[in-house]
Amino acid sequence: MATLSDALHALIPPTQRQTAAEVTEALDLGSGDRAGKRSGFLIMLTLAGVIAIAGVLTDSTATVIGAMIIAPLGTPILAIGLGIVTGHLSLVVRSILWVLLGLVIVVVLGLAFSVFVSTPESLETNSQVLGRTSPSFMDLVAALATGFAGGFAMCRRDLSAILPGVAIAISLVPPLGVVGVCAGQGLWGDALGALWLFLSNVVALVIAGSIVFTIAGYARDPGSSPVANRRRAYVIVTLLAVVIAIPLAVNSIISVALARWSVSIQDITADWLDDDDGARVLGVEWSGAVATVNVLTDDGTTPDVDDLRESLATAIPSFVGVFVDVGQGVEVRVQ
Repeated sequence: MATLSDALHALIPPTQRQTAAEVTEALDLGSGDRAGKRSGFLIMLTLAGVIAIAGVLTDSTATVIGAMIIAPLGTPILAIGLGIVTGHLSLVVRSILWVLLGLVIVVVLGLAFSVFVSTPESLETNSQVLGRTSPSFMDLVAALATGFAGGFAMCRRDLSAILPGVAIAISLVPPLGVVGVCAGQGLWGDALGALWLFLSNVVALVIAGSIVFTIAGYARDPGSSPVANRRRAYVIVTLLAVVIAIPLAVNSIISVALARWSVSIQDITADWLDDDDGARVLGVEWSGAVATVNVLTDDGTTPDVDDLRESLATAIPSFVGVFVDVGQGVEVRVQ
């Protein structure tokens, strides 16, 4: 029967395992050639920020992906996890400060580039903005998986080639660019949503990295601190994960509910208009818990709304408001 040790060796074979010193050298911006590491980090981060923001403003997925490939923010984030596992508080604090510096740089760049936005309304139809201002629980799941991939790639010499792919999978710099652009246009709700996406990705990377580095045995490495209170660090990270995950889960539940209600409202409204050959449903728009159904009719009139009201009452919760917009500025409340 395979033992736990055998399973760990299968994940990280001893012949491919990098030592804790090697991983620290790769992740710690305060070890080895400090000037070279730090200048490289700042230059690549600035360039990645400019590319990401340009991609966001032009709604170019390819450009945003290019920024994600060269963005170096994952390095100090994984270093936080390594510092927790090895018990080096100085590495944790130093890496957190570099992450915060990176956050400030990209957000400031976003604020500067926000002057090129014609109107705040133009951002509301930008797919690069919309995809980063309403994070869901699945974003956290994806970030966790990315953190595991990045951690294993750092631990194993034979997996270094996958690091660019790992960089593409995690969204770090683009959300910060969205924070700056949206804040510069006064869209504080969208800016907060993008910031929450970034923070959730950071926490997920730290958790996943900590787990992988523990599996790799770095906590027992001779260079690790024998007196560090790792349990307290793990508890703090776990609490942060819960704080981050709860609103993401709630947002996911709300998004799924709204999507299902939209389908029900659209289908019920289509049935209600079935007798009018020229009438059709154009779509459903939400503002909070209020749905507006946009319909098109030949003469601007609709069937008896009581029939629609009765049908919606059996399919939609009572706290959801529904209006029918028949065009020409005419809206009829049906629920």
